[in-house]
Amino acid sequence: MSTMDSIIHINYVSLILVFLISTVMATSIGINYGQIADNLPPPEKVVPLVKSMGATRVKLYDADPHVLKAFANSGVEFIVSLGNEYLSDMKDPAKAQAWVKTNVQAYLPATKITCIAVGNEVLTFNNTALSDNLLPAMENVYAALVSMNLDKQVSVTTAHSVAILETSYPPSSGAFRRDLVSCVTQVVDFHCKTGSPFLINAYPYFAYKADPKQVQLDFVLFQPNQGIVDPVTNLHYDNMLFAQIDAVHSALASIGYKNVCVQISETGWPSKGDADELGATPDNARKYNCNLIKLVSQKKGTPLKPNSNLNIYVFALFNENLKPGPMSERNYGLFKPDGTPSYPLGFAGINAGVSTNSSSGRSPATGSGSTTPTSWSPQDGSSSPGYMSITSNSGVVLFCWKSWILQLHIIVGSILLLFSQL
Repeated sequence: MSTMDSIIHINYVSLILVFLISTVMATSIGINYGQIADNLPPPEKVVPLVKSMGATRVKLYDADPHVLKAFANSGVEFIVSLGNEYLSDMKDPAKAQAWVKTNVQAYLPATKITCIAVGNEVLTFNNTALSDNLLPAMENVYAALVSMNLDKQVSVTTAHSVAILETSYPPSSGAFRRDLVSCVTQVVDFHCKTGSPFLINAYPYFAYKADPKQVQLDFVLFQPNQGIVDPVTNLHYDNMLFAQIDAVHSALASIGYKNVCVQISETGWPSKGDADELGATPDNARKYNCNLIKLVSQKKGTPLKPNSNLNIYVFALFNENLKPGPMSERNYGLFKPDGTPSYPLGFAGINAGVSTNSSSGRSPATGSGSTTPTSWSPQDGSSSPGYMSITSNSGVVLFCWKSWILQLHIIVGSILLLFSQL
């Protein structure tokens, strides 16, 4: 083999190596970065933590300037949010323009803001005034982006609770609440016109918590189990989250929208809970999140949409000690406030000894949040009480170490094979 041939072969191997590694790194999953706490590390300390996870996208619950400035030139994509309390203001085009200019345009292009979430779980607050403000707010925020020539790089959406579904089991019977069909249809039409995703917050944990005798733990934790078969489609489901996602697809199809991009803007599992919160343990949280990440890394869709990418965002980056509600609400974090992992996930966390006193010392304003979505589809139509300063749409890379090592073995094997042919 000539020297030139060797160089060509080596360069070819290098390109393959880059491609294979980038394929692993592209296996990303979203992370929610909430800040309802008084003991979190400052955003400057969070940047290396996110980077150490290989994260490429983060979902905020507001448009926190400290966070957006800290992540400038980091390459991490962001979704900023506009809380429910601001929806009425956004009915005024001038105020929407001002908000976008201050909270989005001001940070571009250094900080990669790719989406704005307008409100959170608005339709399940059963507040007519709030619901009536949702679409006008989304339209005015989008119009502001258009006026600034930002609509091609920043999308506009809103996140919904699974409680917008009236039925969700079996998945093929998925249907929206009859009193919400008109509102949902208008919002979905907006998504189709602007090319933005339909966001759902889904927590199989709540199904298990509500009825542990009937809901099989392995089914909600992505563990081996017999699963269920949808009697209409004959599709087999071996985990609840996929069944929930396909119930949403079925509900969308029932109102005439079969090809809408659905993303899971929140899902997670608490590592600690009150005495009556069965299943809230570190081991279950580890199983849920690791198995979820593994599924996403396989780049397989749901049974109903096998060729669709799973756009899923884990809740949450940190435990948040000021969140109201049961103990579980304060223990969804992959990391503790000191930056160490809440349970083994294969991440080193922030270096030991880092101060957790936030430079801003703030906790978010009251907000429209979604920390307590539901299992299949609660009949009380309740919405979760969490955040009220929101954001939503992108994803972070969280690799369970076993899955990563497996893929690394494949890469190394491929490289050795190629070199053997030189």
